[in-house]
Amino acid sequence: MSQTDAPQAGDADTPKQLTGYCEPWSLRAGETVRLLASSHQPGRADIDITRIVCGDPTRYGPGFDERPAPSAGNWSVTLDEQPLVPGSYGVAAVGGVPSVSRLGLRVWMMPTLLDGPQRVATLCAQTAGASASSAAEALRLDLSEGRAVVSTSAHGQQVQLVVDDRPLTRNRWYLLDAELDLDAGTLSAAVTTARSDSPGRDALEGSRLSDLPMPMLEAELIESAHDGAPRHGTGGTASLGMPAVTDALAPVTLWLAAGPGGERFDGRLAQPTLRTGDGTVSWDLSADMAGRTVPADDPSCGPIVLHQLPARAITGPAWDGTAHRWADNPSHFDAVHFHRDDLYDAGWQATVEATLPDDLPSGIYAFRVCSDAGEDRVPFFVRPASGERTADVALLMPTATYMAYANHRMLFEGADFIPTKTRLRPEHAYIRDHPELGLSHYEKHPDSSGVMFSSRRRPVLNLRPGADGWNFTPDTDINAFLEHLEIGHDIVTDEDLHFEGVDAIAPYRVLVTGSHPEYWSTAMLDALAEWQRNGGRLMYLGGNGFYWRVAFSDDWPGAMELRRAEDGVRNWQTGPGESYHAWSGEYGGMWRRQGRAPNEICGIGFAAQGFDKATYFVRDPAVDSSRAAWILDGVPDERIGTSGLGGGAAGQELDRYDVRLGSPEHAVMLASATTFGPDMLRTKEEFEGSVDFPTPDPMVRADMVFYETPNGGAVFSVGSISWFGALARDGYDNDIARITANVVRRFADPEPFPPPIA
Repeated sequence: MSQTDAPQAGDADTPKQLTGYCEPWSLRAGETVRLLASSHQPGRADIDITRIVCGDPTRYGPGFDERPAPSAGNWSVTLDEQPLVPGSYGVAAVGGVPSVSRLGLRVWMMPTLLDGPQRVATLCAQTAGASASSAAEALRLDLSEGRAVVSTSAHGQQVQLVVDDRPLTRNRWYLLDAELDLDAGTLSAAVTTARSDSPGRDALEGSRLSDLPMPMLEAELIESAHDGAPRHGTGGTASLGMPAVTDALAPVTLWLAAGPGGERFDGRLAQPTLRTGDGTVSWDLSADMAGRTVPADDPSCGPIVLHQLPARAITGPAWDGTAHRWADNPSHFDAVHFHRDDLYDAGWQATVEATLPDDLPSGIYAFRVCSDAGEDRVPFFVRPASGERTADVALLMPTATYMAYANHRMLFEGADFIPTKTRLRPEHAYIRDHPELGLSHYEKHPDSSGVMFSSRRRPVLNLRPGADGWNFTPDTDINAFLEHLEIGHDIVTDEDLHFEGVDAIAPYRVLVTGSHPEYWSTAMLDALAEWQRNGGRLMYLGGNGFYWRVAFSDDWPGAMELRRAEDGVRNWQTGPGESYHAWSGEYGGMWRRQGRAPNEICGIGFAAQGFDKATYFVRDPAVDSSRAAWILDGVPDERIGTSGLGGGAAGQELDRYDVRLGSPEHAVMLASATTFGPDMLRTKEEFEGSVDFPTPDPMVRADMVFYETPNGGAVFSVGSISWFGALARDGYDNDIARITANVVRRFADPEPFPPPIA
């Protein structure tokens, strides 16, 4: 065995210079993985692939354990700096439209930020017969200091029109309509807003307020589609300052929420319409909600192609509260929400492409990048080669959870349940210093809307060995424990389970979870339930699992969608009418609210959280005479897990046995933890008519349970995220390690568990 030095702890005074990401995160031996790396200090770098047995450099784990994998390859390369360019937008090629002397552009917009210059839309056009490279910005729709501004650069002119001197209002829909008439030598525009449900807010709108409610205003706009600027609202006209131009313009490109110079927009856009003489081209932004393109109603025009994953399945200007599922009335959800900080795909050039050996063992691997500028480790996960024999045991790496927390900012921005830290590891200092990395599902955009989409196609700095005491690094402690047992185990990931279904885990008798498998798609949960019905044995070694429903899309590979609907521990809430996923059409939020509480799949469900200290379990008095007594063989003491990360094996986030929520009645209660400090509070969904609760709170409890499932299967659940931090004490010579080893070995034994006696 060869081990290397652990990553250095460092702090914000030693800025990180190297970073990168892998594509894909999970693959089989014999397949190809790409490293896409960047260095703020360009220069030579040495790259190899290592196997990460344990990525935890703290004293609570067994020690950092990284082993060379020379057969996987090594490289010497030159690293350059590769930029990150966030900001979602849409763009359509409209070259099929004929040349005309009158161009118009109309779009509904809801600005959600009014700070700084913002580009709502851009129409680029060229003189008939000229090359595409000569295209000018024939119409620009901007916000400047909150005011609607329309301008043109057609035929060398630089004309700007402030449509209304009054700033617009955040989070209100406006119709902005502009027209360039070359024959008349004029640029005209108008801004209109419909009557809302708030007379007080309407009083601020003055002359741009239509006297019509939205449905009637929209009907009139459709009727007057060829009449130029709308009949309602505030408008103006500016002269081009030159004689009438005879050269017609041919539209080339339409940009939404952007311009060709990198301009961006924070807000919602709907119903973009291009007028060309007496013709119109429109795009219905409710079409193909899960896709990346929105077709035009004129086949001669290209679709709007969306970039950097803006939010869809959100309410548009016509939404009136009568439909909450977008599929029931798509016309009320015909909007796209763009953000200047959206980042789906960094789009970097590949640094290394490695085809892995067919016989590379399954495991957690990393590209190790070393240069004079520092080092980085970029993990990925390897499954057995296709058709090769698998182990009996698999560790399910919760990559959906990793994606949800990707580049989270809670350590320095804080959260309701996490205090801020003054000293950061280099990885989190880098996240703090580089907001262009994009956000996690735990943040809000600058306009206060929740981050509903997260992606792994960018550097994810907290997915690094030792970078974070949450999720990935703790899961490598569980991996190291399985390695210590020498029973043989493979690695499988959440995305494998989602896209392959039960086939991804069918070869395995035992499935071990990570410490925090929180995010699950319907396909993942269905596959796990089917595997259990077929006799699979589940070891749930964490807490707060199976909690949020998420969705994936074939059109946006490597990304995940989350709607934080209704209830639960959450840093933001979905807006009214926006609780249904764009990608699956399913209602979002907690699985408990879908009628599939975690208790039904693992016997326990999220009950409480608190991070000041952890504590111990107390064995149940009846366990020694139960059919599950074998689990505590070699564990004589009443108290279990009395030391570890935070002081014990029960802590951070806890799960509780509760028959009301679907916990099987035949489950054996092995032990419970109840002696927590005042920081450990029941979860938000556990409160009903009052926030008053007794002390100690009987609902704040971590329960360790065992029960049988069909066809000789079984479930063992520990009810605590902190379990991982107690495994390695005294070189694995402790009660938590012994219990876990007892279960792994018995679950790996092919002898069926007898069905429970009713």
